[in-house]
Amino acid sequence: MLKPRWQIFAIAALVIALIVGGIILINRPKEPTGTQPFLPPVVGNVHLTMGIPSKATRDIQNANDYLIDDNQRPYALSYNNTKRIPNWVSWQLNKSWLGTAPRSNDFRADTTLPKGWYQVKSSDYNGSGYDRGHMAPSADRAKDIATNSATFLMTNIVPQTPDNNRDVWESLESESRRLANLGKELYIIAGGVGEKGTIGAAKISIPASTWKVIVVLDKPGLRAANVTNKTRVIAVDVPNIQGIKDKTWRDFRVSVDQLEAKTGYNFLTNVPEAVQTAIESRVDRG
Repeated sequence: MLKPRWQIFAIAALVIALIVGGIILINRPKEPTGTQPFLPPVVGNVHLTMGIPSKATRDIQNANDYLIDDNQRPYALSYNNTKRIPNWVSWQLNKSWLGTAPRSNDFRADTTLPKGWYQVKSSDYNGSGYDRGHMAPSADRAKDIATNSATFLMTNIVPQTPDNNRDVWESLESESRRLANLGKELYIIAGGVGEKGTIGAAKISIPASTWKVIVVLDKPGLRAANVTNKTRVIAVDVPNIQGIKDKTWRDFRVSVDQLEAKTGYNFLTNVPEAVQTAIESRVDRG
């Protein structure tokens, strides 16, 4: 006996649905592995105004160049999960970031790292002979207690010798704040290069030297497009050793081109290319 027409339509609709559903399942994009999906860089993050020097992404599979650029912290960085230190940290500095908030001194693990990654602790540095050296300095973020405290996350810290951290490095940090207090706006990026061993059971990499690039703009509110051939750019490469406490940051000035050759990074990528060529070849004499 022939089936009623409505039953035929119902069976046909069911068959079509099964076929279409199968196609969708076959072609569905694969879910990313790990604990969180790939996310592009935050658009308009002020601390990355001059560009990203590496191939950092917020993809947990990119574990040795992992971008942390959420707008919840007052700097951006690339983290290296193998070395357990930042590759680089980038931040804006002007008078609005300065103030009288006390140094919080609350060095602590960064619990925002992806699940399963080792979270460096302050105590990992105990007995190592190395300082917990800030990349984005505490004193550059003194406008309030919470902002200052963010600089004490261990993802902003590398092992530095006392002579480097407390003398040469600190003298350039102080000079940067002096320029900011004069009304300048600075875009700064800093990190370590090379390795001279590790510290602790966590095997935290000790950089052979620490470097910094500073773009000095005349006033707040300017951007990469406002950088010209006359813009001052300070670049230093400081050996991470003892015996340099009587030196100043001026003794370790290099060109950006030299740092690019040493680190493999491409700095100031948002600056017009012709301007990059001019300013990156010069060694600061200011």
